[in-house]
Amino acid sequence: MPAEPSVSPSRVGVWLIGARGSVATTAVAGCAAVTAGLHPPTGMVTETGVFHEAGLPALSSLVFGGHDVVDCPLPKRAESLAAGGVLPHDLPSAVTAELAAADREIRIGGPLRGDTRSEEELVEDLARDIRDFVRRSGLARAVVVNVASTEPVPEGDALPASSLYAAAALRAGCPYVNFTPSMGLHHPRLASAAASSGLPYAGRDGKTGQTLLRSVIGPMFAQRALAVRAWSGTNLLGGGDGAALADPAAAAAKNAGKERVLADTLGTVPEGETHIDDVPSLGDWKTAWDHIAFDGFLGTRMVLQTTWQGCDSSLAAPLILDLARLVARAHEVGLSGPVGELGFYFKDPVGEGPAALGEQYADLVAFAGRLRQLAQPPGSVEPRAERGDPEDLPGEDR
Repeated sequence: MPAEPSVSPSRVGVWLIGARGSVATTAVAGCAAVTAGLHPPTGMVTETGVFHEAGLPALSSLVFGGHDVVDCPLPKRAESLAAGGVLPHDLPSAVTAELAAADREIRIGGPLRGDTRSEEELVEDLARDIRDFVRRSGLARAVVVNVASTEPVPEGDALPASSLYAAAALRAGCPYVNFTPSMGLHHPRLASAAASSGLPYAGRDGKTGQTLLRSVIGPMFAQRALAVRAWSGTNLLGGGDGAALADPAAAAAKNAGKERVLADTLGTVPEGETHIDDVPSLGDWKTAWDHIAFDGFLGTRMVLQTTWQGCDSSLAAPLILDLARLVARAHEVGLSGPVGELGFYFKDPVGEGPAALGEQYADLVAFAGRLRQLAQPPGSVEPRAERGDPEDLPGEDR
């Protein structure tokens, strides 16, 4: 029987849900590129001076794996992204070994078409994959990050796929990040398990484009006492996210976070709606347009229009690496529950906190200082999955 690998205090796992998607592939390739000095860490807030000496795991210490229901290998996926201009054309060949290593750690998720497994069986199978990854790789800990396509708002009491994965993360003793608008840990049936797990978690719905602008522009209007009468928006995007959001139910879940930012920063809900249109030819690129009608002094009618054109994967990938490092460090120092200080990264943050980006950044800076001050607890190199964390699916008896 082969010996168990020794646990390294410097190796941290990043278990990606949707591990063969564009965002996950860009994050894995980007981490390898930055680690090798091929590209600078542009877009990574954790690589700025604010986080020096905060004890975050080094990029070189991150080990990737995950779940997906597709079988396209990561090196092939990276070649496709390079052909579309998402990755530099020569990057896939430069980091082939790292992509292949991550691909070997990807397992088939679920539920699959025609899957007859119960919720309990699915959660246990998914959790086993994560525990095996931690053990096999000799990791100090692993963070589970959901970067899968947006799912519709679920109906009834059954756990949707995102919540099954979230429950599996808790069972495996891993902190959890939901970068999507999907239900994840927000499902009512998981509230008790999340609260009793002793694990930190963050989310939901990463803030990468239109809502990022709104979280800056909304406070500007409020602070200058300008009356916003209407705020309308349109999103054009392709790729897997565009296809998923062509479903009106999934689009509604996405738009809820966008609208919440306006309500929170303006103090009122202006007229207007946000529309999401699937344009397959755009691939991984998106265009977001906002039309803002507002009143100035003496009721003078004015308009502000903004256009944001960006690449979704390259906007999201550095944030995924940031969040994995931050939540891993929070876990290392013994923090638990919702990490509200990470609201800077999300449309719909967990916990209490402001909605304006400037205030969220101030909270993030304060969190960096807190991490610097917290001493690493003794024995923290032991994976949480091996310490008797709760194993029961909420509402189930074993």
